[in-house]
Amino acid sequence: MREANGDLFEPPASAMGSGSGSGFSPGPPKSDSDFGFAFNDSNFSDRILRIEIVRDLPDFKSDGEGCTSIADWARNRKRRREEIRKDNVLEPVQFEEQILSCNMPDTDDGAGYENQDEEAVAMIEESPSDGVMSSQRLGDETAQSGGISLTMECSAVLRVKSLHISSPILAAKSPFFYKLFSNGMRESEQRHVTLTINASEEAAFMDLLNYMYSNTLSASTPTALLDVLVTADKFEVASCMRYCSRLLRNLPMTCESALLYLDLPSSVLMAEAVQPLTDAAKQFLAARYKDITKFPDEVLNLPLAGVEAVLASDDLQVASEDAVYDFVLKWARSHYSKQEERRGVLASKLGRLIRFPYMTCRKLRKVLSCNDFDPELASKVVLEALFFKAEAPYRQRSLAAEEANGIHRRFVERSYKYRPVKVVEFELPRQQCIVYLDLKREECTHLFPSGRVYSQAFHLGGQGFFLSAHCNMDQQSSFHCFGLFLGMQEKGSVAFAVDYEFAARSKPSEEYVSKYKGNYTFTGGKAVGYRNLFGIPWTAFMSDDGPYFIDGILHLRAELTIRATPSP
Repeated sequence: MREANGDLFEPPASAMGSGSGSGFSPGPPKSDSDFGFAFNDSNFSDRILRIEIVRDLPDFKSDGEGCTSIADWARNRKRRREEIRKDNVLEPVQFEEQILSCNMPDTDDGAGYENQDEEAVAMIEESPSDGVMSSQRLGDETAQSGGISLTMECSAVLRVKSLHISSPILAAKSPFFYKLFSNGMRESEQRHVTLTINASEEAAFMDLLNYMYSNTLSASTPTALLDVLVTADKFEVASCMRYCSRLLRNLPMTCESALLYLDLPSSVLMAEAVQPLTDAAKQFLAARYKDITKFPDEVLNLPLAGVEAVLASDDLQVASEDAVYDFVLKWARSHYSKQEERRGVLASKLGRLIRFPYMTCRKLRKVLSCNDFDPELASKVVLEALFFKAEAPYRQRSLAAEEANGIHRRFVERSYKYRPVKVVEFELPRQQCIVYLDLKREECTHLFPSGRVYSQAFHLGGQGFFLSAHCNMDQQSSFHCFGLFLGMQEKGSVAFAVDYEFAARSKPSEEYVSKYKGNYTFTGGKAVGYRNLFGIPWTAFMSDDGPYFIDGILHLRAELTIRATPSP
């Protein structure tokens, strides 16, 4: 809908669907707003609505007509879009001044509907017999002032339906009808009103009228409900849109239906009443593709709206944010062949979903040289990421909390398979790095009895290393304990003799205290460390009054120094 408007007869949202103390099942309340008895009854009506049903465009059907599934509805919609693009390039047709019903193709490329997305056309006639009719196009002031030229194709009237209507009831439900009946012109006071709709809209419109009186719908299938939803948007009946949205949410969700809900016409998507439906669709897709490595081809073939829903999730299970960055580039290159198009979608859509502050410094360097990103944007996000990495942990948590309820959550950490680390590197006098790894108490709790968690890779001397925290048995296998290990990724002929030291912050000083020192010559593929880093059982390590969790965080530090590089 173009503007959020309340239903004058609709009870507060808190009362909707509760069913408590009313004797009615959950759904739209009927106590004071059920006027079904007055529908098409002359005794309770002050006007006559004359519905002219005109022929659709050639080969045109409503998205729901003839559909038995959501997939059929989506295919019809795709075909409709292609037809609209073709129709929009036709030359304008000149008409004589007469009473005609015209279909106006939507010129908004973002809209998926031609007739459903246009403002409804209504005509008010002074009397049913004199044949004099003044045409009123609601909302046409905007089109005229903007100087928009629209292509029009007129269709003959197939049939006419006449209904007795109550203008207060319709006006209370719909701003469209409110404006129609109260525009201050002489015609708004006349008894007969003519409304023109396409043949494909007839079933949905009649169901909508019935809803405006009785708060019930005969439509029950997904395709029929979608047609009513789009028609309700056209005639600005927010309560019906909310009702359709709730019914659709209660139906089983599939990937096809979720993607379709996210690809509804732009005016529908912007309506507050439809937000719960689109939110449910996003949540379904995020849960379905929580681990994108399990469905690489499916995720790569998702449309933009689907990819946005997946990448916006905090629970995305990926090795690291580096993997998200790599996937976004792969998706953009497969869907947008032109560099200019890729830069556009990365700048306006997908780039905002990459959480650059959690990428490794090595990958951030590659962002600066990536041609798919606008250089100015690349510099901005990398600089922002580096500033975040330099912040103190409490400040990082504060920034993440500030964005917890935001749309773009660039400072909020995902559920990475490999935990992020901070690394400080030194080249002189010897190659050395200091690695900081923080683990939450909840993460450590999940390690029991035999779990392990790995850090993201960090590099020293051109080789990749990682830390791994374990819950394991002590050397005598008498109790569980916390262990910390250092491993080298690459297998090769080069050997690294490394001095290493593990430390952890502990109370009451909250300073890092050395826990274990050692040295090892790595050849790749192996890990070295200490099975019981703190020398205490697991229960003592995890206890609330233990010294190692500070504000629920275990702070670990590993210092690595290359001693020498022996010959192979």
